[in-house]
Amino acid sequence: MRTGNKKGFTLIELMIVVVIIGILAALAIPRFMRSTTKAKQSEAKQLLKQIYTMQHAYRQEFNAYCLNGITAAAGSANFARIGVDVGASARYSYAMVSAANTFTCTATANLDDDATTDTWTITETGTLTCTIDDSVT
Repeated sequence: MRTGNKKGFTLIELMIVVVIIGILAALAIPRFMRSTTKAKQSEAKQLLKQIYTMQHAYRQEFNAYCLNGITAAAGSANFARIGVDVGASARYSYAMVSAANTFTCTATANLDDDATTDTWTITETGTLTCTIDDSVT
């Protein structure tokens, strides 16, 4: 009987590998979740910039900003008057308050199913602000 030429891994070696993989996963998964949330935020930034541009074009033609007190969920045509389409696959809901010389548009969404909602706003000056960042909570 030959017992000196055994091949394979011991239980301790396998447990060490499992622990190392667990540590790497614990470091990588939160970073991955933050990066996917940041990618989802690009929808709000892009659409709010489009609303800003179209509001200024509307104001050039009619001497006032458009759509006071309206909201738009995914697939809504409420922003169609200024040429902005909130698609059916939109993650965010949009709301705008405007007067003759000012407007503020807000985008809100819960991107990762926690209690925090991601909130972005843009004003007539073009200031785009993340008031509540869902990727850091």
